[in-house]
Amino acid sequence: MPFNLDKFVASPSVEELDSLKKSEIVKVAKHYGIEFQPLMRKDEIKRYVLEYLVDESVLPSTVLETAEMEREREREEREMQKEKEEREMQREKEEREERERREEKAREHEFRLKQLELGVIKGSDPKIGLDTHVKFVPKFQEDNVEKFFNHFEKLGEQLKWPKDKWSILIQSNFTGKAQEVYSALSIEDSMDYDKVKKAILQAYELVPEAYRQKFRKYRKADTQTYVEFAYQKERHFDRWCASKKVSTFDTLRQLMLVEEFKRCVNDDIKTHLEENKADNLKEVANLADQYALTHKFGKVGQTQNKGQFSRPNKRYGSSSGTTSNSGSQSGSISPTNSGKKQPDSSRQKNDQVSSNKAAFKDIL
Repeated sequence: MPFNLDKFVASPSVEELDSLKKSEIVKVAKHYGIEFQPLMRKDEIKRYVLEYLVDESVLPSTVLETAEMEREREREEREMQKEKEEREMQREKEEREERERREEKAREHEFRLKQLELGVIKGSDPKIGLDTHVKFVPKFQEDNVEKFFNHFEKLGEQLKWPKDKWSILIQSNFTGKAQEVYSALSIEDSMDYDKVKKAILQAYELVPEAYRQKFRKYRKADTQTYVEFAYQKERHFDRWCASKKVSTFDTLRQLMLVEEFKRCVNDDIKTHLEENKADNLKEVANLADQYALTHKFGKVGQTQNKGQFSRPNKRYGSSSGTTSNSGSQSGSISPTNSGKKQPDSSRQKNDQVSSNKAAFKDIL
């Protein structure tokens, strides 16, 4: 329905004013002779109209309060929208910068590889051609990362690949998480095979504690023979020992003692010991004492471990602790037994010794 200015002037209302477009509110303002700037927003012109109608007692003064609340609400909405847009712009900027960083790293790696392939790096070994030897690199398996590294290192030794080229060769077959870890390394670290291997093993949680848990928690599957189960169990144990560099009886002894020690202490101390990575029982015990002293473990009245027995109360007489038929407490001398003399334990022992001596003489 088209706007009817005469009808509005005859019976103005806030509801109808709210429903008007900016061009229609401008007509109303001009009709009443209200001065305003053409570039003013719709809500600002509408407020001028409301103030005029309130001053002329056409509308009640409460409409200004309502209009002010509405104006404040709209202002807050605009600010929230502005903040949302700014956050969105900042997020897009950060994502764009992160994407550019990744692309830059990828370009640097690619450029480095091209240099190696073309043999322009000073000191590069002319005997190794990457395009020739890459095909010998074993396929990367995310479910058996350690086996992949062992296989690769054996090939590297057998084919006499220079170790400073190992990281270049091995990265060609990385997939999944390993590829992400390698891309995140700096240029210097990505050229160091040992650092590359360490970073990837850590990413797949192939650390001593993970090996230990695999060994301890490994159980026979229904489809396995006992020979297969024994082989896998032994394999997990060997990996655990190898990760802890166990090569002698003493290091194995310390490994077992430290594990058992950690099993016997509470979780807080165990976590503290794991963080400090001590491999010697004496060092572990000292660390535990220091932590217990600092955190006040072992106070009187506190129990540190489950299964710790409290000192029994000293009892006399009957061990039951119930009252006798005569109503006296256990341990008291009942009237029926008060006249009987109790046997002397030392005299009984001497009589037994004499009896044994006599029997020995009869045998002789």
